[in-house]
Amino acid sequence: MAAETEKELQQAKKRFAELAEKSYRQNIYTFTDFLSLAEQEALHRAMEEKRFRAFGLWGGNENCERQMARFGLPEELGYEEAFPVAAVKISPLMEKFADELTHRDYLGAVMNLGIDRSTVGDIFIEGKHAWLYCAERIAPFLCENLTQVRHTSVKCGRAEGDRLPAPREPERTGLVVSGLRADAVLAKVYSLSRSQSLALFSGKKVYVNGRLCENNSYTLKAGDRVSARGYGRFVFYGEENATRKGRLNVTVGVYR
Repeated sequence: MAAETEKELQQAKKRFAELAEKSYRQNIYTFTDFLSLAEQEALHRAMEEKRFRAFGLWGGNENCERQMARFGLPEELGYEEAFPVAAVKISPLMEKFADELTHRDYLGAVMNLGIDRSTVGDIFIEGKHAWLYCAERIAPFLCENLTQVRHTSVKCGRAEGDRLPAPREPERTGLVVSGLRADAVLAKVYSLSRSQSLALFSGKKVYVNGRLCENNSYTLKAGDRVSARGYGRFVFYGEENATRKGRLNVTVGVYR
């Protein structure tokens, strides 16, 4: 079950600490299911409080936002164990007559099977095909039972190696902004007013490099990855030059 409320996030922090302690005491890897950005922030805070940093995050590829946590590191445990993440390819039985399906359509079809949201990671769509990252243990169930998405009949199969989708490249675009403050750049990327941008920060909906960012005046640096819940994600590539009026030309990469 995904944690969203403050009480649920506090419970998640306790669970993370228990998994970390189990890994340390038993000299084994322990894993969570897929974590939202809010849960990942709770994870970082829990580990900082316990001064325990032997953990990693992975969602299936480098662009995944929802990720599993693995407690324990190879150099400490002396062996390697992969994250229990599987990729399932979803394809229409008759591509010519298939609907143009959205992320919401695919996720809704999966949730209608009674699967817990925490066992499902990111979904990538290319044309009329989709790749879904999920917990290894539910992949066989999905492959057998996911037969329809909206009005489209589909087939599912495990995707490995060259059958996996290539990590998505963001769409590069140039912007003119008043400064490198996170609120100014975010507002420009998503065509928001200043008050709308500030509301995202005060509402704890902005993450920079996977960490919650409540400081709207944070100065973005080249390579920073910004997520705004409800709007999307972008990479800040950096400042190009200044205009005659003292504004800045910057380049960002927006995930569409």
